[in-house]
Amino acid sequence: MAQAGKGFYTGLYRHTLDDKGRLTIPSAWRYAHAEQDTFIATPHPDGYISVLPPGEAEKLHDKISGMKLSDAAAQAFTARFFSQTQSFSFDKAGRVVLSPELCTHAGIEKDAVLVGSLTKFNLYSPARWQQEEARTAGENFGDLMRRLDI
Repeated sequence: MAQAGKGFYTGLYRHTLDDKGRLTIPSAWRYAHAEQDTFIATPHPDGYISVLPPGEAEKLHDKISGMKLSDAAAQAFTARFFSQTQSFSFDKAGRVVLSPELCTHAGIEKDAVLVGSLTKFNLYSPARWQQEEARTAGENFGDLMRRLDI
């Protein structure tokens, strides 16, 4: 069972952006968080948006804050990564506004597929999610489970 402040992000939801570009986050995913809690949305290299809830964002914060200012590669990475990243909290109705750049990266125009991955969740365009389902379907999915020792 989830502890207060520690959400479990499971399930799949299909939501549509409203006319103001707001996306509703499932209530099951936001119940453990206060409205002012900060989430981080970042473009994933595989063509979707990865959303880190407060606990995961804190882990990332700890890693980044440990990087040396004199490490040019680390500083270049953080500049690039966070220039594309958006922090947000949701409104009273559980909605968030995603930047146009994030939506373009993920191919989300109007419809989005929200997919839980236990400690975080991801946002896909319907077409991109179809590709992911096909890639992990059937025997391939079983192979992945065995490789991950699940």
